[in-house]
Amino acid sequence: MPGREDWAFPEHLQPKHGEVAFDLESALDAVVELRAHVPPEAFTAGILGTERAGNGVVIGADGLVLTMGYLIVEAQAIWIATRRGTVLAGHALAYDQASGFGLVLALGELGAAPLARGSAAACPVGAEVFLLGAGGIAHALRARVFARREFAGYWEYVLEDAIFTAPAHPQWGGAALVARDGRLAGIGSLLVQELHDGRLVQGNMIVPIDLLEPILDDLVRYGRPRRAPRPWLGMYVQEADGALVVGGLVAGGPAERAGARLGDAVLAVAGERPAGLADLFRRIWALGPAGTEIPLTLGRGAKRLEVRAVSADRNDYLLKPRLH
Repeated sequence: MPGREDWAFPEHLQPKHGEVAFDLESALDAVVELRAHVPPEAFTAGILGTERAGNGVVIGADGLVLTMGYLIVEAQAIWIATRRGTVLAGHALAYDQASGFGLVLALGELGAAPLARGSAAACPVGAEVFLLGAGGIAHALRARVFARREFAGYWEYVLEDAIFTAPAHPQWGGAALVARDGRLAGIGSLLVQELHDGRLVQGNMIVPIDLLEPILDDLVRYGRPRRAPRPWLGMYVQEADGALVVGGLVAGGPAERAGARLGDAVLAVAGERPAGLADLFRRIWALGPAGTEIPLTLGRGAKRLEVRAVSADRNDYLLKPRLH
């Protein structure tokens, strides 16, 4: 990601004081910079790296910061920097794999007021919104919602109603999506590039804030939601020419142990053909919690293979945070 101080959006793309119906300065203060160090032996180190940087949003007067979990998962050291120059250590408090949200607790006084939470309902297609990154007005972007739809990620992840905005924010991870009412409506997750209305659009995928409210108390108290963990196979599947193809496997993970191989086509789950990537994951999750045996039909060349993968809880593969 680009450095924090060496760039700025053109002024015509920045929100303007007096043109928004909320306290822009307070909203900008609530967005903080996060830097995390992850040990090289961590499960996610090879994919996400050992040095991670992104944004977080202050949502609690006690220093509670909301971000995307991939920035902080397995982190053993986290630093939080505010717009006003405060730098504090943070503790990786929680990670919800279903939504992708992560929580960090500042180990000291941030001096930034929480940003009030709203709803993604305030961000219909076509609405003007504001994507705020750490660093103040220079990193604040006026954008529009160009799509609201389902999103499926190969890492066994599905959102029912993701928000897509453009133009793209280059420091999207953990950025605050603020609706015109000045409330937090979502958290930036990905950079996306796709065809929309016949043209190529580069933008951001945003996780709706509505997913946080039902699980927030559990995340703060227990570090994860108190629901049965979903079955996880460690099988990275991609859609290619109408087929679901295994593009990656976790070494020693459930799918690899069951006999899945790179390049296999996933033809069926429990005898039923999935309609797409999201449907594949939903069919797996519907069979039971982590530990459930998942029957898969795989295509390998001209062969059809029936395998049974004993699923796992993905959290069991992760290093646990330590309190500083």
